[in-house]
Amino acid sequence: MHKKSVLILCTGNSCRSHMAEGLVTYFMGDTWQAYSAGTEPSGYVHPLAIAAMAEIGIDISAHESKSTDEFRDMPLDWVITVCDDAAEKCPLWLGQGRKKHIPFPDPAHAIGTEAEKMAIFRHVRDGIREQLLGFLEQTTQ
Repeated sequence: MHKKSVLILCTGNSCRSHMAEGLVTYFMGDTWQAYSAGTEPSGYVHPLAIAAMAEIGIDISAHESKSTDEFRDMPLDWVITVCDDAAEKCPLWLGQGRKKHIPFPDPAHAIGTEAEKMAIFRHVRDGIREQLLGFLEQTTQ
């Protein structure tokens, strides 16, 4: 069976896109191959993104922040932007794949106590799981 491929883009490739990649791989890995990248990669995966995913049994601790340049020549079915900045730069995307914008707030900008920040990461994680995975499920029907 041929898997469809999806590249999830955000600016820094430190939170949302990694959580999305992990969720797609974990829940839909039999039909989808997920990748994540950033238009301006931060060089790290946010520790609270790793923690939020670990809470639901998904390990993204080995993920690395990557540039969109690594995926330009890759055949892709979809390119999904998860932040407004990446969506603005998406028209510059010269690679393959249909484009879709499904925005989420950047949890890396959360302020407050560790518990308050973690609540924001959980909220974004759960939104990605519902909206982005729901979209991909619709495209496979």
